Amino acid sequence: MSVDAVIIPFSEKESRFHPSQLARLDPARMPKHIAIIPDGNRRWAKKRLSSVHDGHREGADTLMEVVKAAKELGIQEITFYSFSTENWNRPQEEVLALMILFANYLTEQCEEMMQCGFKLETIGDLDALPLFLREVIRKTKLATQNCDKITLVLAFNYGSRNEICRAFQAILADFEQNLLSKEDVDEETISRYLDTHKWRDPDLLIRTSGELRVSNFLLWQISYAEIHVAPVLWPDFTPQHLIEAIIDFQGRQRRWGGT
Repeated sequence: MSVDAVIIPFSEKESRFHPSQLARLDPARMPKHIAIIPDGNRRWAKKRLSSVHDGHREGADTLMEVVKAAKELGIQEITFYSFSTENWNRPQEEVLALMILFANYLTEQCEEMMQCGFKLETIGDLDALPLFLREVIRKTKLATQNCDKITLVLAFNYGSRNEICRAFQAILADFEQNLLSKEDVDEETISRYLDTHKWRDPDLLIRTSGELRVSNFLLWQISYAEIHVAPVLWPDFTPQHLIEAIIDFQGRQRRWGGT
């Protein structure tokens, strides 16, 4: 494939990628939705004898750079596992520091998100988050609601089993109010009650740090996603790792259960 066959949204000077990398991509087979488990912030900090907070801050900077790179490649949606339902089991000081970091970082980055065309969305049970963070999330969503270059979905207080439980509770509530019958409940119906009902299922799941598990993340939605494991800790993940994951994705034959 020639370089001319690839549509590059930015000028070569602005691009995060070398033309030889872009030439390896098939524009017709780009994933539309990428989900990422950004693992390794704490281990990154430990290796550098710095604080856990430094690792999480570096990880937040990496997230923004990866979203910009994904936008350049034409990805439409990108979902990050930001804080799981299990993360509450971490030391209380770390949890509070994370909540403050999320709030501060969204506040700092809101203007740039608007300029870059990032629309912020969330999944997860936000009610358990501190009020100050919920308010920042609300304001950032409002500020970016008309952005249309890429949708950035952050999973806060999210766990897939929790999501499925909440979906079934909502289905049962509608059943009791005669809004649903048993015959109505199929895969499409269940999907409509999930947090992710606005978006298509991920085509590609990327996990960093070399770990080989999905950690209760989008269990329903990644049923047919391709999985790519990057051997680097999340703060060391670069746009080059992203494009290599996409090239790996494009090298696979997706059979969807067929032959």
